[in-house]
Amino acid sequence: MKNRKRITSLGAGLTFGVVGALMSTSALGAGLIEEITIVGAQRVEPETVHTYLTFQEGDSYSSRQMNRSLKQLFATGLFADVTFKREGSNLVINVVENPVINRIAFEGNRKLDDTILDTETTLRPRVIYTRTRVQQDVERILTLYRRSGRFAATVEPKVIQLDQNRIDLAFEIDEGEPTGIEKIRVVGNQEYSDGKLLDVIRTKETRWYNFLTADDNYDPDRLNYDKELLRRFYLSRGFADFKVTSAVAELSPSREEFFITYTIDEGPRYEIKSLNIESTLEGLDKTTLDGVSDISVGDWYNADEVDDSVEDFIDTIGFQGFPFVKVSPKIDKDTENRTIDLTFNIAEGPRVFVERIDIKGNFRTLDKVVRREFQVVEGDALNAAKLRRSKKRINNLNFFENVEIAERPGSAPDQKVIDVTVEEKSTGSLSVGAGYSTDNGPMVEFGISESNLLGRGQNLSFSANVASEKTKFDVSFTEPYFLDRELAAGFDLYKVTQEKQDSSSYDQSSVGFALRASYPFSDHMYQSWSYNLDETTIENVASDASSLIKSQEGEEMTSSISHTLTYDNRDSRIFPTEGYRVSLHNRLAGLGGTVFYLKNQLSASYYYPLQDQWVLTTKGRIGHITGLSEDVKIQNRYFLGGSSLRGFASSGVGPRDKSTEDALGGEYVVNGSTELRFPLGLPNEYQISGLAFSDYGTVTELSPSDANTIDKSSLRAAAGFGISWVSPMGPIGLDWAFPILKEDHDKTENFRFTFGTRF
Repeated sequence: MKNRKRITSLGAGLTFGVVGALMSTSALGAGLIEEITIVGAQRVEPETVHTYLTFQEGDSYSSRQMNRSLKQLFATGLFADVTFKREGSNLVINVVENPVINRIAFEGNRKLDDTILDTETTLRPRVIYTRTRVQQDVERILTLYRRSGRFAATVEPKVIQLDQNRIDLAFEIDEGEPTGIEKIRVVGNQEYSDGKLLDVIRTKETRWYNFLTADDNYDPDRLNYDKELLRRFYLSRGFADFKVTSAVAELSPSREEFFITYTIDEGPRYEIKSLNIESTLEGLDKTTLDGVSDISVGDWYNADEVDDSVEDFIDTIGFQGFPFVKVSPKIDKDTENRTIDLTFNIAEGPRVFVERIDIKGNFRTLDKVVRREFQVVEGDALNAAKLRRSKKRINNLNFFENVEIAERPGSAPDQKVIDVTVEEKSTGSLSVGAGYSTDNGPMVEFGISESNLLGRGQNLSFSANVASEKTKFDVSFTEPYFLDRELAAGFDLYKVTQEKQDSSSYDQSSVGFALRASYPFSDHMYQSWSYNLDETTIENVASDASSLIKSQEGEEMTSSISHTLTYDNRDSRIFPTEGYRVSLHNRLAGLGGTVFYLKNQLSASYYYPLQDQWVLTTKGRIGHITGLSEDVKIQNRYFLGGSSLRGFASSGVGPRDKSTEDALGGEYVVNGSTELRFPLGLPNEYQISGLAFSDYGTVTELSPSDANTIDKSSLRAAAGFGISWVSPMGPIGLDWAFPILKEDHDKTENFRFTFGTRF
């Protein structure tokens, strides 16, 4: 392309000849057209030109018909120039065809690769070139760069003339620097600080620590999303009249940064004065709806809770034999007293059925992966609440950037077609990590995973974690809908080696596999089963180790089956702030192998928001393992300390050999923690929070034991404080803890530091 002559202007050498054509047509005068001659047509057949003319041979000359024909020929996009010329009673139409694109190239693009740009543009090789389509593609490319925060980007199309009326088209791109956000201002807020509202919205100010995110680049679509986030935030806190009056983005003269201003009107805060249910459904017992809604009189108005209550009412009524029901919340506001009378009106809804579910945009993901997340199927009664939950389930797959569900009329008045439009995103990941923990020392980590294998929704992953005191390799596969049922099944292959010389004078290694399956009972309750077969080796036992540990040296084969029943209604499984989780776990070993035991454990956690960003958490665990006609092996006992009981070293609490000070573990454990997480007054985007905590627990009971065994079941406790930082390089935790209740033989640890990252 560089050796060929470039034409820097798209219109160079191309004249439309409109003026000339009009002059020619005006000069035609009266008379008949005896013959029409087409000149200059190469790829286009002369007959094709004739089809766009509004006159034929034998017709009278007409300026109006000539003008219409001229416009129709240009509208085809086939021609760069068209002129009409009269030669006696004949009409000569001279056409200059638009060239054909031979090749398209993108030059100068580094942030957006050719594949993305090629997908967005409409011109293709072997397609006819037109200036209009080129300019449209230029705008599309610029739109892509603006969405990625580069408003200084420029695109200049270049044409390279080839023989046979062909061209090469090159888009020369200057991407420019990202257009950041210098300042975000909020005007009109009284109840909440600027810092709190800036934490609510997605857009962030450009700062050095935001280099791993693009949220500090200006995006007009994100600005609209921020307005919706602000609206949801205020409506969920009682401000029923809230509105964003304006959202203005001002670009600096240098075009390097934006200044964004949100102007809001909070309005008064309303509380619920009364809660009523009115129904016109015959046969519905309203008393069965008592307690369905979580809203109570005296609560602040919460639009999210109102929406949740509508869904809960529809579900509850549907189970009573009313498939077609409409629940409409009616809000009567008393602006003077700042109260709301909330009434849920229940009536029979339109008898509408789902005729068909159409899925679009899933070029890689199979239709059935999306379809099986729907809680309605074709032929079911249309249920708006189930559609909303279906959308949430599809989003939870984490396969798509965006999910939209819309209804349109079907083939009959009582039929609806559900259109599902998804936008796929990358589901594979490659991670390399480094870090340090007090328990395992320095570590490196490598992982590769695909959560949507071959578009089937399957998960396949491999991970390796190598630390100074613990090394683990794991291969995992999960089929979320085994046998086309809501049954997640999979397997794990693993190898773990752990050095326990400091705490117990031995090393331990395990290699094995697990088969597992889980299924839900409801939205919050699920059950899981697994079968494990592994070989565990106790080796490198120190010569001065406890005799009880020396007796454990060697290999053991464990064949076990386990069961877990969990109820989890937390608002988030990653950073929960409200709700609770309860889990019952049982494991039976002895289905073959050389190890026989029964292990039972009950654990629970509860999260309570005291106020904004202040969350009180309490956790607890009680567990017991008993040998079946044999003593419990050391690798299966409970150990307590470190992250499970801050203030004490790993394996620092529990039965111990008083001569060697080796930790021996116990068969009974109880421990818990109460923690308060709170803000430190720093900007919320720093993601730094403080915490105050108290940990407590004990581990006891050991069989066999001897005269050298120290086993005290007294309660241990510690209190402390810490700092948690979700840094750009990964999570960092600092904890200072001080034992309050301890025994003389316990091993304590006042400071703990953890750091990990992925890049």
